[in-house]
Amino acid sequence: MRRKVKNRKQPQPDRIYESAQVAKFINKIMQDGKKTVAQNIVYKAFDLIKEKTKEKPLEVFELALKNVGPLTEVKSKRVGGANYQVPCEVRSERSVALAMRWILKVVRTGKGSPTYKRLADELILASKNEGEAIKKKENTHKMAEANKAFAHFTW
Repeated sequence: MRRKVKNRKQPQPDRIYESAQVAKFINKIMQDGKKTVAQNIVYKAFDLIKEKTKEKPLEVFELALKNVGPLTEVKSKRVGGANYQVPCEVRSERSVALAMRWILKVVRTGKGSPTYKRLADELILASKNEGEAIKKKENTHKMAEANKAFAHFTW
């Protein structure tokens, strides 16, 4: 049985949008402790989203995270000398964390334009259920569906 989850420390809400999720996203973007650089990237991307979509950027961001977050994933389990990919549900916190990670991976692998433009484009695409991060989610769901026969090996 799992241990009780400790109270995890939540970051302070960010200064402009008053959202803890945006603050967490800024912390994920941050590299080498350069938080102001990460904040500038996120806020410029949000301004660009506001320009392009004429919607509130916070709503686009939250919708993108909701769309990209997976519902099921596969975990490896060893049973009698064989490893099985067992499908299991994803907790909501992990779903959001995976969504942030996948969006950032897509943004960081892209080349040619500034990071904030790639981030804005990927968030807009993800909010419309398109883009590379959505493909990653669909692949994860396909893996879980393909290994549904091993679902009885649950934890």
